[in-house]
Amino acid sequence: MPRQVSRTTKRDRYHHGDLRAALIETAMELVAERGVQAFSMAEASRQLGVALSAPYRHFTDRDELLLAVGVRAGTLLVEAVTAERGGSAPQDRLVAVARGYVRFAAKHRALFETLFGMWSTAGEPELEQASRPVKEAFQAGAMALSADDPVAAEALGLAVAATAHGHAELLHLGMFGTGEQGVELAVQRAAAATLALIEGRASLTS
Repeated sequence: MPRQVSRTTKRDRYHHGDLRAALIETAMELVAERGVQAFSMAEASRQLGVALSAPYRHFTDRDELLLAVGVRAGTLLVEAVTAERGGSAPQDRLVAVARGYVRFAAKHRALFETLFGMWSTAGEPELEQASRPVKEAFQAGAMALSADDPVAAEALGLAVAATAHGHAELLHLGMFGTGEQGVELAVQRAAAATLALIEGRASLTS
């Protein structure tokens, strides 16, 4: 008789005492499906089959749960940026960070918007901590191209980060078209802009 593989459902996770994690996971799914504006604690409770009051044992309100979603989104962004393949040369690594950033924004638009929406309004240290490795990825690549000059590295790292973020936002506005073709065009343009910044990096601190 073939062995049956048991699956842990959302409700199982709750009954095993992991309601907080289940709420974050469910909130991420709902935000991805419907957008952050349509998300509610009540819907998350219904999805998990728990009392409407149950989430408030772990989160004081909707914003606190969305903050946890933003922190998780920051972690996923870090993974996407570090997973993007590039060459071994410093400029290739920095370009790869920019490409990974845009790809994440395309694949996880709602989570991307939640992360930066909560960051701009809340300024929570948890979000700062979650996204710090992304900043460090931009800065590490920039430092290798700046002869260990921290001022030049900061200028280049911020310029590339702004370029990647700008291309992600323009992609969401439809400026590069739709579908995979639009995503790839945005990624290519972000990479080209990053290379241009690298080539002209001396002007960033002049």
